Amino acid sequence: MSTLRRAAVLGSPIAHSLSPVLHRAAYAELGLTDWTYDRFEVDEAALPGFVEGLDSSWAGLSLTMPLKRAVIPLLDSISETASSVEAVNTVVLTEDGRRTGDNTDISGMIAALRERGVEKTGSAAVLGAGATASSALAALSEICTGPVTAYVRSRERGQEMRGWGERLGVDVRIADWAEAERALHAPLVIATTPAGATDALTDAVPEHPGTLFDVLYEPWPTRLAAAWTARGGAVVGGLDLLVHQAVLQVEQMTGRVPAPLAAMRKAGEAALAAR
Repeated sequence: MSTLRRAAVLGSPIAHSLSPVLHRAAYAELGLTDWTYDRFEVDEAALPGFVEGLDSSWAGLSLTMPLKRAVIPLLDSISETASSVEAVNTVVLTEDGRRTGDNTDISGMIAALRERGVEKTGSAAVLGAGATASSALAALSEICTGPVTAYVRSRERGQEMRGWGERLGVDVRIADWAEAERALHAPLVIATTPAGATDALTDAVPEHPGTLFDVLYEPWPTRLAAAWTARGGAVVGGLDLLVHQAVLQVEQMTGRVPAPLAAMRKAGEAALAAR
């Protein structure tokens, strides 16, 4: 007799999350017909009650903003990776009731870059200084052998990025956003900014660009990514990150390895094309 197993993504806003599409595609490919994956609109105030109300049918949770830090006090343990950036995007619920947290964004970034042939880089530039930028620094701590220049809009943001660098063992150098065109000459550029923030940089893409990792997936391609591709540079997109971090979530929640990367990416591409 099969037993229903449940998982879901939580956040606010959550209506446009692609996570259900990716996880359900994985379940279908793996033959997990008794698994369900849903989305729930949950803010920080509602999170403790939601988590306390989970029963033994629940296998895991995916978390997006603004819950990645708020969930930490509700967990029994978190991984070193999640601790390094004080952010949890994955909760695995065990049969004995324990709640363990992890951050698959960081490993997802590394895997997405590796898929495009980027295993190591001598230096890098990060555009932006939000939560995703700290994950980018954590990923760079494993693959970048030299300095990382962060282009930020405020002194406060710069101090935060420098602090993350010290914590993660990354040589972070701070530059003003007004100089962001210089970032495009780095061998690896990671853009962590909201939609439209890098549009003004498109004319500054160099003749022979390196690799751009733009974490956005909608709208896609961004103007910067399109200009980068037109110049012959390698581009890693937000869907690549989303799929790779979801692959790791599926593996942790279901115990099935490897998760079906190709099927999940195909489902994500189809869902975006239909929007």
